[in-house]
Amino acid sequence: MNEKVDAVSANEARLLKKKAIVDERIASATEERGVTILLTGSGKGKSSSGFGTMTRAIGHGQKCAVIQFIKGRKETGEQLFFGAHPLVSFHVMGHGFSWETRNPELEKQAADQAWELAKAMLADPEIDFILLDEITYMYKYGYLQIEELLDALASRPSHQNVMMTGRTAPRRLLDTVDTHSKIENERHAFANGVKAQAGIEW
Repeated sequence: MNEKVDAVSANEARLLKKKAIVDERIASATEERGVTILLTGSGKGKSSSGFGTMTRAIGHGQKCAVIQFIKGRKETGEQLFFGAHPLVSFHVMGHGFSWETRNPELEKQAADQAWELAKAMLADPEIDFILLDEITYMYKYGYLQIEELLDALASRPSHQNVMMTGRTAPRRLLDTVDTHSKIENERHAFANGVKAQAGIEW
């Protein structure tokens, strides 16, 4: 009986110690500003996480903007859902980058157009949350200059939160964002012959 009581007491002591550490970290986090978040890696869920976070922002009445830098299917679930939302400005990169067809000239033109729009959003104090979906591919293929992105992030309105996604990212971006999460692929249904489907892949 005493051993059981001692075990409970020891566990309570560990929990209290952990709580004290967490409380101290919360108390020391006093800076209030927007953050930059980068999601990379080969795993599924980077864009989904971005849209999930945007849903939180919308729930708090925040004005949001999306630019998707990879042109895919005409109508994704996220575009159908958020496209007409009064708090969301939703843009898909025009005629440019596509996994199926590669046309570097058109891709560069579309990337430049999308970036001009992104720059305007990053300078707009009315926008609280921006999702730059699949933007890192623009640097992998040399269509955009990373210096311009870093400058725009550094000079954006102080309250503005920005999420960026893509499998890989330039080292300078990795080194400067506030939060970086890497999503790895342990298993994917597609590798076992399961067809991509609406509501899961798009």
